[in-house]
Amino acid sequence: MSSFTNLLSKNPIETTKTAVIWAINMLELATKTKAKILQASTSEVYWDPQVNEIKETYRWNVNPVWPRSCYDEWKRIAETFFNNFKLEYKTNIRITRIFNTYWPSMQKNDNRVISNFIIQALENKDITIYWNWKQTRSFQYIDDLIKGLLMLMNSNYKKPVNIWNKENYKIINIIKIILQIIPESKSKIIFKNLPIDDPIYRKPDISLAKKELWYEASVKLKEWLEKQLII
Repeated sequence: MSSFTNLLSKNPIETTKTAVIWAINMLELATKTKAKILQASTSEVYWDPQVNEIKETYRWNVNPVWPRSCYDEWKRIAETFFNNFKLEYKTNIRITRIFNTYWPSMQKNDNRVISNFIIQALENKDITIYWNWKQTRSFQYIDDLIKGLLMLMNSNYKKPVNIWNKENYKIINIIKIILQIIPESKSKIIFKNLPIDDPIYRKPDISLAKKELWYEASVKLKEWLEKQLII
């Protein structure tokens, strides 16, 4: 969980109100000015999917009362408003669902998966895995994400689309890669119970982005980690 979503879970009512009102205001402005508008949605709308690869047509295994539900619920509400504005007012919308992203300038207190593991390894702290070795995630480099967003904005596609990296990692394998790159680390891998709001599997199907946008990510996580951590 990132520090951003930690903040959301502490202010769920104001988060939901602000985000939904913001979406409506921006849609009204885009409609009035005939501007193109992008909804940066999230993989959280799928919550804990019961499929191997998540297509945009997947109808979601959701929980509206989990600790961080304000985040994925307002994203779903925003998608609904975007689609209805498109249908009723012909608003020129784009919707993308973003998964885990990483970049060179991640801060120590970002509390994201990749930066957490790197900091723990460098500081010889225990590296925590929740649940067990089977938990998976997909990661995309920020440059690939921006490239995909630009391709979406320059297209005529107006339905939700996963713009993501086809790579999918077991969390434990990411830790092993980091520890191989930092062999002097004395960190140990420990397992803890899965938090109530932490999905087990999260792998997007990116065939739609490839078909509609001719999009494909180019940066591989392992190669990026090696470049960043080998000094």
